[in-house]
Amino acid sequence: MTEKQIQRKRGFLRSSSLVVMLATMVALVAACGNSEGASKPANSSAAATSSGAKVQPPSVINYGYIGTNKLNFPGGAEGWGFYKGIIQEEFKKYGITDVKLVAFPNGPDQSESLISGRLDFGSLGDTPALLARSTGAKTRAITQGATDSIGYLIGKKGGPQSIADLKGKTVAIQKGSFMHRYIAGLVKEQNVPDVKFIHMLRPDGEAALSRGEVDAMTNSAIFALKQIEQGYPLIDDASKHPNLIGTSITVASEDYLKKFPDFQKVWNEARLKALKDLKTKPDEYYQFLSQLNGFTPELNKKVSPIETIKDVNFTDDGLKLLDGTKKFLVDEKLAEKDFDLNQWILK
Repeated sequence: MTEKQIQRKRGFLRSSSLVVMLATMVALVAACGNSEGASKPANSSAAATSSGAKVQPPSVINYGYIGTNKLNFPGGAEGWGFYKGIIQEEFKKYGITDVKLVAFPNGPDQSESLISGRLDFGSLGDTPALLARSTGAKTRAITQGATDSIGYLIGKKGGPQSIADLKGKTVAIQKGSFMHRYIAGLVKEQNVPDVKFIHMLRPDGEAALSRGEVDAMTNSAIFALKQIEQGYPLIDDASKHPNLIGTSITVASEDYLKKFPDFQKVWNEARLKALKDLKTKPDEYYQFLSQLNGFTPELNKKVSPIETIKDVNFTDDGLKLLDGTKKFLVDEKLAEKDFDLNQWILK
């Protein structure tokens, strides 16, 4: 073989080797590309499965409400639902098998338990719920079950007969309650100076009023009507001041909503089912309320008519009242700081 032929063969071999190398590289790149392409759908599928997976909430849920009684139930659609087991049955569909109900004497105490994590959710007056949120409490409002909470101002026998008569007098209030907002707003509207407020729970306030140790007290409807029947003068009530009417709010902790993102929907559907049931049994419902508070079914029908229980999460009128209460609490520096109501309400 001539030198020229040898060089030509070497060139051919180098070219062939280069082609083989290039082909191998192309194959490797293609393989890597196919591998990446295959892995992407797999990852996407896993993410979709993860995000679409059925959330399993804790098997135990803790609910707080205002008012103690021997049956350990609140009133309203919520109480009826728990009493009849309607809500418990709905919760079982989601793996919640143990519902613990906890009673509190007032809203601030319940808010404290919710903030500390001892409760997952609860129903209370709008004022304590708003005050808690103003301190940074990680809660969300999920239902406004009633929008007609009337505060009453009851005087001692032989004591003040009008709002103006409260000048220089002492009034027992439940600090942080919707009745606190009512009397504070009333005194401001009527420009009555030198009114002293002292915090007392209802039983203590009623006892102090009977002994003449306070000049007046705020009270809620059914207990106030009983006092009026006993001869205590009714000085005023919030029905005469529509902007001072309170509402009832159900709030849930943000931590619990992370564990059970659909809880608001589940709760409101269960509550609505309970409401529909009690509407078919009005006499039984008022008898149930009578067992809770010790007053006659007739009196319960008068102060807590079924018609006032809301069948939707929030109403325009209810939200207006809620916004007005928040602004008042902020303006009067009763709330620690302002916050966006729309960021608190979960619709």
